[in-house]
Amino acid sequence: MNAASIRNFTSQNAIYIVLVLLIVGIAVYDPSFIAITTLRDILLQSSTRAIIALGMAFILITGGTDLSAGRIVGLTAVISASMLQMDTYANRFFPDLGHLNMFIPIILAIIAGLLVGLLNGFIVAKLNVPPFIATLGTMVGVYGLNSLYFDLPPNSSQPIGGLREDFTNLGTGYIGVDGTYSVPYIVIIAIVVALIVWVIFNKTQLGKNMYAIGGNIQAANVSGIRVSRNIMYIYMIAGALYGLAGVLEAARTGGATNNYGNMYELDAIAACVVGGVSTAGGIGTVPGVMAGVVIFGVINYGLTFIGISPYYQLIIKGLIIVAAVAFDIRKYVAKK
Repeated sequence: MNAASIRNFTSQNAIYIVLVLLIVGIAVYDPSFIAITTLRDILLQSSTRAIIALGMAFILITGGTDLSAGRIVGLTAVISASMLQMDTYANRFFPDLGHLNMFIPIILAIIAGLLVGLLNGFIVAKLNVPPFIATLGTMVGVYGLNSLYFDLPPNSSQPIGGLREDFTNLGTGYIGVDGTYSVPYIVIIAIVVALIVWVIFNKTQLGKNMYAIGGNIQAANVSGIRVSRNIMYIYMIAGALYGLAGVLEAARTGGATNNYGNMYELDAIAACVVGGVSTAGGIGTVPGVMAGVVIFGVINYGLTFIGISPYYQLIIKGLIIVAAVAFDIRKYVAKK
């Protein structure tokens, strides 16, 4: 293997090399890090973030961005949790609400996320507002709407707790003999979502149109792609994925407040960029996004595992993000 082949291999697989080096480095410091339970915990904590990042990838590949993702997660977490409390819980959000089928609030929450995504898509595609500004506006508006809902009497802005066991089991249950040698349901859901998104990216007309729009929107228009319609579809799918993540986050933590999901959009953007999704649009893969999510999961869990201050973790994450964006811009300029 010559020097050019090595450089090409390193460039194509940089994300996976970084992930391996992170794991090896932490394991050298503390060998107990290499354990099935550690892997399980990292995947468990990363599952909802992976779903959010997959939704964000849709939008970044079109050359856009979405600052409302975290607030959609918070809204949908509160919606689902507010209707899935135990009948005997003293501080129920809706005291007179009957025992609903679990999937009704879940579907309503996902639809709420989809509708916010539709609003984002309409503002971007039909009103020609830049995605940064459009989603900044909906981020603030959704948080206000969620806070009003959360403040309804008799709840009056109290944390929502006492969630039903069938609901929380989605976030804490698992397949297996015990909690050590098992696969959490939430991890399985994240994998299924990733597979569906991979199919959309690689095997559907929407996926092809998405890459075309991100690569060159003028050329996409000339080639007959209905850009506005496709952008609206993409924002709707992203919103639905954020909604699903909000539901699972409420189930995983056993509660919800209006501040759930705060800043999650930044983690999602960071994971996408580190995973090879180009900030210029037109480039990105599902395996890369998932690897980016796992890298940040390893950083968060692994550095805490060996006792490094969270402040140093933020510095390390920031350096990785800057390096990834700089590398992406360098490749983009070189192609031009």
